[in-house]
Amino acid sequence: MGGHQGRQLASKWAKTAALLSHPDIAPHIPPTSILTAENLRSMLDTHQTVVVKPVVGAGGHGVMRVVRNPRGYAYTYYAQTRHFHSFAALVGALNKRRRGKAYLIQKGIRLATVGNRPIDYRVKYVKTENGWVYRAIVGRIAKPGLFVTNLCRGGTLVTSAQGISRSLSPSLVAEKKAKMRELTVLATGVLEAKYPGIGQLGFDYGIDKQGMIWIFEVNTRPQ
Repeated sequence: MGGHQGRQLASKWAKTAALLSHPDIAPHIPPTSILTAENLRSMLDTHQTVVVKPVVGAGGHGVMRVVRNPRGYAYTYYAQTRHFHSFAALVGALNKRRRGKAYLIQKGIRLATVGNRPIDYRVKYVKTENGWVYRAIVGRIAKPGLFVTNLCRGGTLVTSAQGISRSLSPSLVAEKKAKMRELTVLATGVLEAKYPGIGQLGFDYGIDKQGMIWIFEVNTRPQ
């Protein structure tokens, strides 16, 4: 394929559902559901912090962190946080913000940090004439004050080794990189079987403060 883009699959929900079918991948996917008021209430009751994001979208656009706290509810969009005394007011504001678009809810993960800034990882995996190869495994540190790490939102690019060393421990670099590679190969097999013709994948991984690796989403048009 070389430079061939391959099949596109925009729906984050479709890709997540496919990956949840694999017993070795499912434990690495945060609890995820389609955004409805009922699902949101249930997930906030269970997890207190969730992330809501468009089913179709890129670049961190539309991604919000929603929390339940003793005073009520709040959501954060980029650097702006709004507070609500009632669940109904929160839902009304979210509905206004999403403008009829389908959204997902995902359990909020307490990511390991570099200088109190969350870091996640992008693994770019591309199909060539000789099979699938890695194009990049990099870390992305969020801009101060933001929870999204996207480079187009001011995130800082580091090597994966630098990111793991600075957020967890230098002794964990080889182990965590190997696990991300293992999950990438497994997940690619699942997605390629379900959606033949894909040619490039961008995996967004997070590592939480306890060192657990999470797959947040997979892009078929990685930036």
